[in-house]
Formats: sequence, C-alpha cells, structure tokens
Amino acid sequence: MPPGLSTGVARVAEDARVGTRLVTIEGARGLAELLRVNREFLAPWDPVRDDEFFTVAGQRAVVGAALEQYEQGWCLPWVITGDDDRVVGRVSLTGIVRGPLQSCSLGYWVGAADNGRGFATAAVREIIRAAFVDLGLHRIEASTQLANVGSQRVLERAGFTRIGVAPEYLSVDGEWKDVVPYQLVSRQ
Repeated sequence: MPPGLSTGVARVAEDARVGTRLVTIEGARGLAELLRVNREFLAPWDPVRDDEFFTVAGQRAVVGAALEQYEQGWCLPWVITGDDDRVVGRVSLTGIVRGPLQSCSLGYWVGAADNGRGFATAAVREIIRAAFVDLGLHRIEASTQLANVGSQRVLERAGFTRIGVAPEYLSVDGEWKDVVPYQLVSRQ
C-alpha cells in the first residue's frame, strides 16, 4: 500500500453522508449488483462491456486488477458509500505517473438512485485531497463527454478547469466520442 493512505472508511468532511474507502474483493458482490442495476443508466458513458463484467466473478477480476495496481502505486481505487455505508459508486485515480510529471487521471460514477445528490462531488473532493496531500501529486486530469453536463458540473465544483475539446477521443457505447478534458493543478 502506498504510504500515507488509509484503507478504512473516511467520512468526507464537507458532507457526512458520503464516505470513501478502498475497494475490496469482498465488496465485488455488491459492486456487481450495483452495476447490473445501473447497466442501462451507465451505458451512454461507458465503453461497451461484456456480460461477464456485471457478474461477481467479473467484478472480482476488475477489483483484483485494481488492487494489484494500487499495491504498485499506479492507482487509488475507492468506492463511494452513503450514510448507511452502502456502496453508491466508485471514484478512482488511475495512471499515476511519478518523476517529473506527478500526474494521474480521475474517474467516477454514482448509481442512478443517488445521482445528483452530491455524492460524486464530495468523493471527488476527497480523492483530490488524497492525490495532492497524501500522494504528493501535482496534476489530475479528467474527461467527460460533451453531453455529460452533470459530470462537467462535478468537476467544475471541485475546482477543475476545462482545457479544450478532444475530438473522437474515447470509444464509448460503441462510438468514438468527443470529450471535454479538464485538469486540476496542485497549489501546494
């Protein structure tokens, strides 16, 4: 585990309803169910996924790979929890690069039942703190599709700056989509 990072549930200071914690293999069943229930809701924003992805075995594989990358210091894979400690989504830093870049990419999602309730914004703010304070990174990048205004609002509320449009950047839902890249640079 990278130094300075807790694996336990951390309540987000700005919103006590929201918690974040390291994803676990034991949580694969709950993630698979949450993803299965939200498959159609998330489809417009996700790459095409095979049926295996939405199974317990598929999520064990996804989580296992993320935890291996976490142990190597390449990612920070968290779940987002509600006030009753149920998992409502995921937030992760991936592609952590050290050396002169000190950068990573941010990704997140929240299930339809809790979407628009501030969970993503609070979790993104907490993982920003972890990136800049705990991991000592300098820059976080994130991208949203042009049509994903809700996700753009999450990034903007968390302090990210829009840096352009990247045409046909990402294959999502079976098509190459234009995305809006954002960045946040540490001021520490």
